[in-house]
Amino acid sequence: MTILDRYLLRSLAINYVIALSIMMSLYIVLDLFFNMDEFTERGESAGVVLVNIASYYGPSLFRYFSQLSGVITLVACAATVARLRGSNELTAMLASGVSLYRVAAPVVAFGLLTTTLWVANTEILIPSVADKLARRHEDARGDMTYGVWFLEDRDGRLLSAQEFHPRTETMRRMLVIQRDNNGIFKSAIEADSAVWEPIAGHPIGGRWKLTRGLERLRQTAAADTIGPTDELTLREINYYDSDLTPARVQMMQSGQWVHFLSSRQLSQLAAREIPAGVAATIRQARNARFAAPIVNLVLLLLGIPFLLDRDPGTIITDIAKCLALCGLCFAVAFVGQSLLSADSYSALPSWLPIIVFTPVAVVLIDRIRT
Repeated sequence: MTILDRYLLRSLAINYVIALSIMMSLYIVLDLFFNMDEFTERGESAGVVLVNIASYYGPSLFRYFSQLSGVITLVACAATVARLRGSNELTAMLASGVSLYRVAAPVVAFGLLTTTLWVANTEILIPSVADKLARRHEDARGDMTYGVWFLEDRDGRLLSAQEFHPRTETMRRMLVIQRDNNGIFKSAIEADSAVWEPIAGHPIGGRWKLTRGLERLRQTAAADTIGPTDELTLREINYYDSDLTPARVQMMQSGQWVHFLSSRQLSQLAAREIPAGVAATIRQARNARFAAPIVNLVLLLLGIPFLLDRDPGTIITDIAKCLALCGLCFAVAFVGQSLLSADSYSALPSWLPIIVFTPVAVVLIDRIRT
């Protein structure tokens, strides 16, 4: 690593921290501006409201970073190169025999490093706080109770509860329905209440302890019909073992819960028999997971060529062109990740910005005057 590399990387790191702080703060301020009434509607004291705000936006920082990572990297790198150009440092580098491509090398390397941060954030940090990301503004501390309806566990059983309290990890009037391969009723578990019981060393960390739990098993010779002649066997049951932990139940209350999962969790979910709508959402999430880091790099490669120029007099115009083209790419990527398409074209929306803008980036890089 040369002195030039260390100088550029130090400048990039400083500008990255500044851009990260400003853009994340701006995101929070804007969101808080539109949702402040959600935090204050209970009439609580200012201290409690501040705690609720911190409880909500603390975990949300990981999601905001996932959405803005590519833009933050672009802004930091563009600001660094623009400063070099504005102070005629690029001219000095060219005069010493350093190519502009050599100047761009640490910038691209820094982009790869921040992409690695994005991957770690998406695959490790976001899944670890997924249940908190599912909370609404008015329920920042998880105090509200709500109904749970037909959540499917790893064994294909459907869990419902009249009330679920995330903070105490309890459910009231729980019902679990088991079906056979034909979708016919097989058994049902009923309980007045269920409390999550942590168990050290348990594969999923614990199980549900039932109060007045009762299982109804269907006994019939005809597997493809169900009617009043079916016999039911009743037995007491004290525990319900399921991968639907309190955190997972809370996470699945969000319409975006699939996007909070890691790639491994998405693959496990895709291997199960799931409804067509959920399967389409999983395909979209998996394609977006692989395409997003590439889109972030394409954004950087689109913007930097506008600023790698020896003429400081046109820097404002070049910054405007950079923002216009990169903004268009970001908009296409955002819209593409929000679309669901047919099976034969399920990957196209997520990969469309890469297909369209990668050739543009190659042309712009080739036109750099070194």
